[in-house]
Amino acid sequence: MGRTAEDADARLDAVVVLSQAMAAAQTSAPAAARPHPHPADDPEADAARSHRDIAHAAAEGARAAMGGTFAAVSVWEPAGGRLRVLANVGERAPEEAEYPADESYPVHDFPQLAELLHEWWAGGGRPQAWVVGDGPEAAGGAGDPAAHGYRQVAARRRRGRGSCVIAPIVLRGRAWGELYVARPAGAPAFTRADADFAAVLAALIASGIAQNEQLEEVRRLAYTDPLTGLANRRAVETRLDEAIALHRDLGTVVSLVVCDINGLKGVNDAQGHEAGDRLLERFAAVLSAAAAALPGALAGRLGGDEFCLLAVGPAADEVVHTVGELCRNAAALELGEGVACGIASTGDPVGAVRSAHRLFRLADAAQYRAKALRSGEPVVAGREGGPDDPTVRLAATPDPLPPAPERRRFRRS
Repeated sequence: MGRTAEDADARLDAVVVLSQAMAAAQTSAPAAARPHPHPADDPEADAARSHRDIAHAAAEGARAAMGGTFAAVSVWEPAGGRLRVLANVGERAPEEAEYPADESYPVHDFPQLAELLHEWWAGGGRPQAWVVGDGPEAAGGAGDPAAHGYRQVAARRRRGRGSCVIAPIVLRGRAWGELYVARPAGAPAFTRADADFAAVLAALIASGIAQNEQLEEVRRLAYTDPLTGLANRRAVETRLDEAIALHRDLGTVVSLVVCDINGLKGVNDAQGHEAGDRLLERFAAVLSAAAAALPGALAGRLGGDEFCLLAVGPAADEVVHTVGELCRNAAALELGEGVACGIASTGDPVGAVRSAHRLFRLADAAQYRAKALRSGEPVVAGREGGPDDPTVRLAATPDPLPPAPERRRFRRS
């Protein structure tokens, strides 16, 4: 039976709904822009969540558009030789999670498909979709080079379902993943026309994924230092403001470490700026390792030879111990002359901390003192250091809450 004008209108509406759902998923705020992100948020985790959200929106939109009761979107991972499921929507089997931790199908289940992924589409072939399961049009035609492989993998995924459509998602001429839509046993089987429509939906999904990847790259660049890969000053400012808000609301311990590399100018003058960049990169690796030792910590480069470490949650003594190891590891680098580190923590006797500006001033003063003393250990604001210690005097100074714009300009002039 041919399709009616009403059917065509319904499918056009479904395409619009799918496009809107994917656009909404793409515009979800990254962690650095959310009011209270989880302390473990990072760019890679954000990207993973973004892919998952896009996949869920795509699967749900395709399920509705195809009149299916179940749909899934999976990503092709050539290095691991598997098709990994990102999202399952609709009537799921008991073992099918909405966001699977590790549901995947190995390449040896469908070798013909794996070969096709890297040769047929890359050579300019048009992506197809296949009907598997119930119905006279299942598994495409006899000349379909991937039909047998798709029958194999579909059989493993049917779980009592009837007719299914599988449409490869092709991005920039390469296989990105798969759209899978199913109906229950006994329901009307998918037709060749349904498969063609699924191919259109898969192409639309590919377009949305490409746009999302571009947005993720923009977000990554906006919050990442290009030389070291650490968080940049903008990311640190945002996260520190959020951390101080958590401290004010919940009493969460927030610690800020400001680090200044000793001897960078000498390295630049004697060995050139490439050597100086190597020192910056190597210290960044040491700082990153220190951040990994503190749950929820963020390592950042504020600019030039100035770095920082922001810890939200760990006790002040734990941060001091970790930064002591950081100083010793930095001193062991083949370039430079170690690092001067200052620490300020709301877990120490530094008075009320109601602004990011306040905590940064404390940490910065401690770093200046460490540099003046040529200390191989961190200087901690508020801890006893004698009458000449500026960190003790600053800790005793009340902290009036500055205007909002000032809280964002915490870097020293």
